[in-house]
Amino acid sequence: MLEKLTETMDGFIENLGIPFYDCVVMKDGKCVYRHSNGCTDTDKKTPVTGKELYDIYSCSKLITCTAALQLYEKGKFGLDDYLYLYMPEFENMTVKDENGNIRPAQNKITVRELFTMTAGFGYDVGSPMMRKCVEDTDGECQTLTVMEYLAKEPLLFEPGYRWNYSLCHDVLAALVEKISGMTFGEYVKKNIFDVCGMENSSFLIDESNAERLVCHYSYNNRTEKVEKCPKNVHFRIGTKYESGGAGCVSCVDDYIKFLEALRTYKLLKKETVDLLSTNQMTKEQMDMPSYWVALKRGYGLGQQCPTKTNKRPDFGWGGAAGSHYFVDCRDGITAFFATQVFGYDKLQSARIAVTDIVLEAFGVEY
Repeated sequence: MLEKLTETMDGFIENLGIPFYDCVVMKDGKCVYRHSNGCTDTDKKTPVTGKELYDIYSCSKLITCTAALQLYEKGKFGLDDYLYLYMPEFENMTVKDENGNIRPAQNKITVRELFTMTAGFGYDVGSPMMRKCVEDTDGECQTLTVMEYLAKEPLLFEPGYRWNYSLCHDVLAALVEKISGMTFGEYVKKNIFDVCGMENSSFLIDESNAERLVCHYSYNNRTEKVEKCPKNVHFRIGTKYESGGAGCVSCVDDYIKFLEALRTYKLLKKETVDLLSTNQMTKEQMDMPSYWVALKRGYGLGQQCPTKTNKRPDFGWGGAAGSHYFVDCRDGITAFFATQVFGYDKLQSARIAVTDIVLEAFGVEY
């Protein structure tokens, strides 16, 4: 049934130069497809085993949103609560206008705007205040401490004005930490990883998992080739920083357990998953050139999702190094595709192809 999927993904290796991949598809709780190919270390010709650990980068975001929504279900915060009620450092924000002038923000950031990437933050982990945090903390950058520095950076626009891919979900992870009284990693381990049986997932790199991480690769625009690059060079600003937006290390077996737990409402109630996968963008936000909705998809509480005009039933997202997932609760389908190639734009269309092929194979109509 999914022969076309194998053919397409093998084409990523042959035609795009992707060194390796691993993919799993579940239907109604049963594994209906698992296939991998290529070498995780092209120098040593190390074949994929299916047990590799990946930096999943922005596939971390769904875990973070799930953690926060668990606290939302318990009444610990409201989506339209102001962020500063829980984290006072974000009360008096500033905004840098198009001319570079800095002025006080007129709007207060809400928790919903963290989920929806509309709070006004950027994605510069090397900004002046971030560098100062690294210096002041001797490279540790504990998650809540980082927020004190981030709050001193001017926003790119008024909260709620437009969509911008940013550090919003890193702030959301810090909110989980603040409300729960646990570190973000401790909270996620207890309430998500342990619940799902995800024994190989973590938001910190240490000796137990560093050696198991697959080799990292990046696309060289000059040579137009995929080349090996250093591990863990992106988004890890400190040794104790748990990045809710990009910091999770996981494996294919673990991540599909997480997706299945979401699909079957083991981690969140059905109405909460429905909310997560319902478009939150206003028409004005979606009409702005800065919004990524060229794909004509909506954006829910941290995920691309259906709209009134594009009713494809899945929600999902991808990571900066090529990993991608989607969940279709209506039709009982989850899928996760993993690789580790950074900065390759053609992987975006490749990931879309994976979703389309799987839904077509099961006759999903929309």
